[in-house]
Amino acid sequence: ARIWPLQTLIRAMGAYFVRRNSGDPLYRVVLQRYVQMATEFGVPQAVFPEGGLTVDGKLRAPKLGLLDYMVKTFDPNGERDLVFVPIGINYDRVLEDRSLLRKLDGGARPPGTLRAAMISAGFIAKNLGMMLIGRWRRFGYACVNVGRPVSMRAYAAAQALDFRALSDDERHARVAVLARELMREIGQVIPALPVALVASVVVLHPGRAFSELELKSEVFALIRRIEERGAHVYIPRKDHDYMIGVGLRMLTLRRIVDERDGLYSANAGEARLLAYYANAIAHFGDDTNFK
Repeated sequence: ARIWPLQTLIRAMGAYFVRRNSGDPLYRVVLQRYVQMATEFGVPQAVFPEGGLTVDGKLRAPKLGLLDYMVKTFDPNGERDLVFVPIGINYDRVLEDRSLLRKLDGGARPPGTLRAAMISAGFIAKNLGMMLIGRWRRFGYACVNVGRPVSMRAYAAAQALDFRALSDDERHARVAVLARELMREIGQVIPALPVALVASVVVLHPGRAFSELELKSEVFALIRRIEERGAHVYIPRKDHDYMIGVGLRMLTLRRIVDERDGLYSANAGEARLLAYYANAIAHFGDDTNFK
């Protein structure tokens, strides 16, 4: 994201980049005080607790730095509370999914600037061509859910906790516990979208060919299971058949799922990409935990 004009646009909206690998102690001190002052004055802040994009579709372990800065000076008996609002986001199509998956191959080299430009140009040209012949499809749905706010005043009272009174090691351990709790709250409100639901069923049966009716039956059963665990399932147009059709169409258009003679099966060459989208809801249970 730190390229022009994206970097300029992001900063113009009030956001800032954290140099996580900076070895400059002065930078860390300034960043810490900036975050603490914003917190103390009640400035709303949007924080990505994972510190980066997921490379396999699953929730990542939280980074603790910014959270530690926020609670380090928090006074549970002070005038102002500190409230965390969990937000879960999911997409039917992540444009850089293949680039992210490439990072799983430790020795794989990213494409050079020219190659990346050619890939981008090809993607744009392909979509423009499909628009001209009337075959272009939207990239599915994007959805956001807002969870139950977590009050630090209530949390500190329940834990008999004052972060200011802890040593650095003790505080870091307690911040790690708090971070895991916040990640659970975030995971609970991540919406289950059509592509993730269909991919979750197909990836569990890599060698099976489904009829459309069989696939719908399996997806309906999955929806019931994860809703019992508190999942928020987004049903576009409030039509389950349409929802499954959208997910299946997205996967077949990208050849992640193959269709032959009315039967649908996983494309073995796109197994990791299929799992990437299924992993978006993997945290809702053992039977939706994919590799």
